[in-house]
Amino acid sequence: MGISNDGRGLSVSRRKLLGTAGLAAASTTVAMPAIAQSQPSLTWRMPMFVPKNVESVNGAADDFIKRVSDLTDGRFKITKFGAGEITPGGPAVLDAAEQGTVECSFTLSYYSVGKDPAYAFGSTLPFGFNLRGQTAWLYKWGGLELCNEFHNARGTHGLPVGNSTSQMGGFFRKEINKLDDLKGLKMRIPGLGGTVMSKLGVIPQQISPADIYPALERGTIDAAEWAAPYDDFKFGLHKVAPYYYAPGWWEPQATIMVFVNKPKWDELTPQYKAVLEAAASATWTSHMAWNDRLNSDGLRELVKAGAQVRFFSKEILDAAYEESFKLFDELAQRSPAFAKIYPSWKKHLDTQELYYRIGDATYDNYIYAKRSRS
Repeated sequence: MGISNDGRGLSVSRRKLLGTAGLAAASTTVAMPAIAQSQPSLTWRMPMFVPKNVESVNGAADDFIKRVSDLTDGRFKITKFGAGEITPGGPAVLDAAEQGTVECSFTLSYYSVGKDPAYAFGSTLPFGFNLRGQTAWLYKWGGLELCNEFHNARGTHGLPVGNSTSQMGGFFRKEINKLDDLKGLKMRIPGLGGTVMSKLGVIPQQISPADIYPALERGTIDAAEWAAPYDDFKFGLHKVAPYYYAPGWWEPQATIMVFVNKPKWDELTPQYKAVLEAAASATWTSHMAWNDRLNSDGLRELVKAGAQVRFFSKEILDAAYEESFKLFDELAQRSPAFAKIYPSWKKHLDTQELYYRIGDATYDNYIYAKRSRS
């Protein structure tokens, strides 16, 4: 995307934007403000799927907004709103962009799988790609084009803008050692992960982020997943559900997108489309880096505060894996959109991991074992 670091954050190269405008010949002499001044002034609203106290997600939203403003000399302004301010949380955030009641939304598409399971592909699927695999599929295996064909037909255009990195398996009020321990468990878990958990005997609960802690505290639910250690620590869920499980097999990563209302996207000039694409791409990179910086310290803080790290048993993981891929086959029979995207997703899953297994996993397994003994 022609990204460079100027000390204020990542920014788009002038040549990229000028080329989009058909002014490549002048790219060494025309300053960005001159281009910005030829563009319309825009003010957009952007609701988020989380409250404003979720630090890492809000930081990514702020970075994206600032980049758009900086690249347009302040002529393109986006205002963010926390969940519940102008839209409810959950699927309503994406609904607002699809319906055109806001210009764009900052959210995870998997909250909308109740409308169509194909919404999961833009975020994550159980036992799916890790972060690198998701990046490769979206940008170089045609995944983003397939997702946007789906989203365009429903009223938005998606731009990957952030990622949770690998997530954890949630907080439980009691230890979960075998499959029978899941039976009848009420757990806050969205997306297809919740569907798989239901096949294992869990009763999934759809609860907005702001309501997770009080629901656990009152015993309305027995377990809840949220994200990765840093944000999990900030939520304080360990205080009422001390058993902290890994891995988060239903969210090996979770892609956040800015969903632009499709008519609004179509109205944008080529320069402004390039600005949004480049700002999103830069924020995607910085948000992943920020989460990796935060989460190791977050995990240490959780343990220090009393969280007890546990690991799902092989029995549970094997059962969840089998149910996940049975579910995908079922969904491909029921949803034409899922059936169209799934072959590309599955082919990439089946082929991309060879390199990771030989190159990355052997190195990781050795070095982590070596350092744990140091």
